[in-house]
Amino acid sequence: MSKEKSFHHGDLKRVLFDVALKLLDRDGVDGVTIRALAREAGVSHGAPVNHYRDREALLTALVKRQFETILKSVEEGLSAATAAPNAWIEVFGKALLDFGFQYPHRYKLLWRGDLIDLQDNDLSKLMDQIYDQLCDEIERSVPEAEFDRDTVAVAFWSMIHGYLDMRLSGMFVPLDDKVSGKPRDVALLELFKMLVSHGKS
Repeated sequence: MSKEKSFHHGDLKRVLFDVALKLLDRDGVDGVTIRALAREAGVSHGAPVNHYRDREALLTALVKRQFETILKSVEEGLSAATAAPNAWIEVFGKALLDFGFQYPHRYKLLWRGDLIDLQDNDLSKLMDQIYDQLCDEIERSVPEAEFDRDTVAVAFWSMIHGYLDMRLSGMFVPLDDKVSGKPRDVALLELFKMLVSHGKS
């Protein structure tokens, strides 16, 4: 039997996090357990508990890092966006779609309120920051819309999440729009731009 690996205290937490992320990408959320984490990292079963008190704490830490990644993508996209009307639609849409398609298991975990600690202050702040930024962009771009910014934000997020969920579950396949010839996800963003523009007229 191989000897247990030894790590410095700070290194072990980083290693455990990286290993947990690898398990998530490879096996999905069901594969991320304290026991599997310890086995994959080559440490005792009790070692991860020194850094993550339980599975919920571990999964919450993973989710926080993913929301940080999405937020960074959004902020970089908004900084690089031109003055084109409703540029936020493509920025937020692509940030979520690209993340979901590249990391399907990570994306699914973001919305597992039964597995993560939604009362975690840092997590709440990250989620609020992304949502508030979306609402601010809506208010700035669509100041005279027929509905308030929360309704527009919920409609937009629901469209993106619904399409992603159906794609990741295999219910939708990646087809092109038959009229425009554009990929369905691109066409959906353009359709939303049209709807928002109509609301301003």
